[in-house]
Amino acid sequence: MVFLIVLAVFVVLGMRLYLIVRDNSESYKRQVLSQQQYDSRTLAARRGRIVDANGTVFALSERVYNIILDTKAVLEKDSYLGPTMAALVSKFGIDEETVLTYINTHQGSRYYVLKRTVPYEQITAFRDLMDEESENYNENIRGVWFEEGYRRAYPNGSLAGSVIGFTTSDGNGLYGVEEYYNDVLSGTPGREYGYLGDDANPQYTVIPASAGNTVVLTIDSNIQAMVERNIREFAEAHENVARRADGAHNIGCIIQNVNTGEILAMASYPDYSPADTQNRTPLLGRPMVDEQGNYVRDAANEYTYLTEELLDGMEYDLLMQQYNALWRNFCVSDTYEPGSVVKPFTVAAAIESGAIVGNEWYQCNGQLHVGDYDIACHNTAGHGPVSVQRGIEVSCNVAMMHIGASMGISDFSKYQNVFNFGLRTGIDLAGEARTQDLVFGADQMGETELATYTFGQGFNVTMIETISAFSSLVNGGYYYEPHVVKRVVSDSGATVKNIEPRVLKQTVSATTSDIIRNYCNTVVSGQEGSGKSARPAGYRIGGKTGTAETLPRTQKKWFVVSFMGYAPADNPQIAIYVVVDRPNAAEQDSSRYATGIVKNILTEVLPYLGIPMTEELTTEEREELHKMREHTYMLYDLPEEESEEGTEETEPSEEEPQEDVPEGGRTTASETREEPEQTP
Repeated sequence: MVFLIVLAVFVVLGMRLYLIVRDNSESYKRQVLSQQQYDSRTLAARRGRIVDANGTVFALSERVYNIILDTKAVLEKDSYLGPTMAALVSKFGIDEETVLTYINTHQGSRYYVLKRTVPYEQITAFRDLMDEESENYNENIRGVWFEEGYRRAYPNGSLAGSVIGFTTSDGNGLYGVEEYYNDVLSGTPGREYGYLGDDANPQYTVIPASAGNTVVLTIDSNIQAMVERNIREFAEAHENVARRADGAHNIGCIIQNVNTGEILAMASYPDYSPADTQNRTPLLGRPMVDEQGNYVRDAANEYTYLTEELLDGMEYDLLMQQYNALWRNFCVSDTYEPGSVVKPFTVAAAIESGAIVGNEWYQCNGQLHVGDYDIACHNTAGHGPVSVQRGIEVSCNVAMMHIGASMGISDFSKYQNVFNFGLRTGIDLAGEARTQDLVFGADQMGETELATYTFGQGFNVTMIETISAFSSLVNGGYYYEPHVVKRVVSDSGATVKNIEPRVLKQTVSATTSDIIRNYCNTVVSGQEGSGKSARPAGYRIGGKTGTAETLPRTQKKWFVVSFMGYAPADNPQIAIYVVVDRPNAAEQDSSRYATGIVKNILTEVLPYLGIPMTEELTTEEREELHKMREHTYMLYDLPEEESEEGTEETEPSEEEPQEDVPEGGRTTASETREEPEQTP
């Protein structure tokens, strides 16, 4: 009886529920929805701008619109569909057949994206058709609305592309400043909440989006343009010279303010446009990389270079590895053996540790026996008696090995750390390489490793790591943290954060800094200096050349050449570092490939910075500068030509001594262990 009573109650309730659904479902639905609040949509935040030190815009976000179709609204009346479709096809080139198919199969849909990222000027004509106050108003065009969003734009094309980076389709930064400062640039999205009011009509509450902050760089776009153009001219001049490939595997240049750590320019070759990141053209002629990002070589250890045919046949994952290699910033993300640019560090460390005082002399007979190896000087005939100063000027490996031995492994390794070799600099760019495992500590270093380390072979560095340490050598010993951003500004123009110069440590004393600067001055101005060809007309500068042989060393054909310099010579304001990784030439082991680029860049940059000339111009130099003004950014007037007595032409300089790497039929210490291949 109890069971039958309960069953009867459920039958009655079931019948009542059926009647409610049949007769009053719409009324109850409205009552329920009127009491509920729900998310409607996210409002995109405008990403902050990236501007250079002078306010030139590198990156900004443009307002764009997604065209949204409300299928249910279009089908409310038979008279809506035809005119609406005709207008969409006419104004936006919408594929009518595709849209009609969607409408027929999704008649209840309220949200269908017809087209994305349409500029404002393209939607105004369509909006005019829907505006009741417009003379073009058409009451039968319904069910189309526009969803606001933003698209990242880069007005200066490829300029500083490797520094700026780019964003993904969903607005997240990748590489460079875009990635490192992603949270600062992104802003806060808004929300639009929708609900049904008491009258059953939709109501909306909007929480507006907050725009991202603007990032002000230390980069000067004018200096950046000078650097990139000179690098590009070098690359174009050497393209396909010794092999059908780019002018070099990589070229990098950094210009840094030695007294603040600010980066004034940073360029990598080849470059790319952040607005067109998957353009294949910059890939052509590049060395191919495998799935792990390592260079691809054949059985003869020759590199494989990308062609249209190779790219056409690549699977997606491998193709993306080629793009990843292109997008990386060579100046901060790639490592290489520095070569002789580290010789000033060796001497500075020896002076600071008390191992030498600077008046020592060494005998160079072309090689030195260390451990089980005969390690050669680049001048295999020998330099003869070599002072510490001359050891820097002529880039003598033997002198450096003697100096390193006088320090010993413990002190040498200690100063490697002082100069930050093996450590990240902390620069505010994404992707800085970690070199800790590429530099031996004292417990791993033997006497042969010590010998080769003194002249820059056997360990790896990054460009930003090396120039930051070098700036401390010539500015009095102060190691500034390198940075590319000087200020963060809100959307209203208020300063959110100032990034002040930050001294991390003192690497050497002011006295040692003066000594090293005097030694490095002779590299460019000395009679035997290896860097004479780096001097811009009218200026006295200092620096150091570098040449390092890459693996496998048995081939003796692949080299990284470089020049590290500063200007003016007696009161350095800027440091410049140019690295040419495996130039496209039959004979690569010449630092002239780097010094020539440095000379051309400084010829433009120093006058632009307002640094006055320190030397009188010869007639030949004056003519050279007049020619350069025709196709460069030189924005200054040449000094007035003086009387004949004041402009006596100097004799042409002797052929510049060339630096080489320690080879000559012997085994170097770095061959005794496996070194990582330098790869993009």
